[in-house]
Amino acid sequence: MSASGKKAICFYFQVHQPFRLKRYRFFDLGHDHYYYDDFSNESIMRKVAEKCYIPANNIILDLIHKHKGKFKVTFSLSGLVINQFRLYAPEVLDSFRKLAETGMVEFLAETNSHSLVSLKSRSEFERQVTKHKEMLKEFLGVEATSFRNTELIYSDLIGSWVADMGFKSILTEGAKHVLGWKSPNYLYCNSINPRLKILLRNFVLSDDIAFRFSNRDWNAWPLTADKYASWINKLAPKSELLNIFLDYETFGEHNWKETGIFDFLYHMPGAVLKKTPFRFMTPTEIADILQPVSSISIPSPISWADEERDITAWLGNELQVAALDKLYSLAGKVNKCEDGQIKKDWEYLQSSDHFYYMATKFFSDGAVHAYFNPYETPYDAFMNYMNVLSDFEIRLRKYFPDTAEQIQIFKLGSQIIEKDIIIEKQASEIEKLTKKEPKKEAKIPVKKQTKVSAKAPVKKSAGRPLKAKTKTVKKTTPLKPAKKAKSSKKK
Repeated sequence: MSASGKKAICFYFQVHQPFRLKRYRFFDLGHDHYYYDDFSNESIMRKVAEKCYIPANNIILDLIHKHKGKFKVTFSLSGLVINQFRLYAPEVLDSFRKLAETGMVEFLAETNSHSLVSLKSRSEFERQVTKHKEMLKEFLGVEATSFRNTELIYSDLIGSWVADMGFKSILTEGAKHVLGWKSPNYLYCNSINPRLKILLRNFVLSDDIAFRFSNRDWNAWPLTADKYASWINKLAPKSELLNIFLDYETFGEHNWKETGIFDFLYHMPGAVLKKTPFRFMTPTEIADILQPVSSISIPSPISWADEERDITAWLGNELQVAALDKLYSLAGKVNKCEDGQIKKDWEYLQSSDHFYYMATKFFSDGAVHAYFNPYETPYDAFMNYMNVLSDFEIRLRKYFPDTAEQIQIFKLGSQIIEKDIIIEKQASEIEKLTKKEPKKEAKIPVKKQTKVSAKAPVKKSAGRPLKAKTKTVKKTTPLKPAKKAKSSKKK
């Protein structure tokens, strides 16, 4: 028990709406420097704003006034989502500003681009966090004193960096493989710099709302505020701190209004205050009032994603690793460049979403990844991103010309990518022709021209593979089926 004898509950919501790049082909390189699917990004933002952000913010504002200082919540808004609010839904940003003005809501600092930079570069990490703090001050009028990393990614080293930047606390996952016999329901501290307090997510109580609320096959369905408060009360004798961390889109988007999720949100604070000894606090308050029971050692990065609670959602295969390495190989040049559009594109290209789309996971994790993924395959996501990144590199080269050797390496790499894309495109055209007119012969135009007979095997989504027959014509070359990206199957 803490010296104060108080028991705290922290309700934290992540607000980050993934955005999409447009379909960017190799043939656009050097010609089209605009990478974003504005139509999709705006329509998705407007939909989520109307279904989630506006009604949920209104409910929380009502609850703050209703409970007169006893109900407090915590948010993190990435710099990217703040910019999306400014572009597509300014009324949402206004509603968050009203919440900030109550003094009952804490806004956490994070990486401005919702990026994986903490896994690559300390200096770049600190630069992004500083930029995000400035955005919170400018658009919400708040000074961030606690921190959350992208997707709750945390390690001892990352925590020490955060402590050196002056933050009081950090949020991360209460992963079983790092806790062992310890409970997530207490306050801990960083093993390198004990000044930084660590709030560990109770993933059972969190996922009861985030993932099981709408599941009619769940033995606890339907989940009511009173039932949830009773579970919290049972934990009171052996708990000092309960951390309920959720995606904000849980309310109205992942669980629609018809499920009763907004009714649950409205009645939950009153039930907790009435039936449990816990009191709502923000991370900074918790760091000031409670004392850590011990340090906790987390040498390898963890997160709140997937069954493994590690970073394999973003760096679990060769595609993801190659893309991230390529991205941050450009950091030095970007930081020296004064072009405003280059700087903006650099921020957007760092979003962790791009690497999440390249995941090759299966089973329950695969279903979650597919829900958010606009691409048909991880290979498709990788090729689209690398095309954009290649054009971005071409633009950088105008400011920082490469050596002759570097230019030759780049040309060779570009030729390989171009060859793979041409093969992929031709195989796709054959498949379309085969599906529409499987008995007809099709002529396939190609770049090089010689006299040969070409047969290209084509696989359909179901059934046996078919062969697309073509006549022996002048000036054609044999086609090879498109290569498939290797996938890593993990449980």
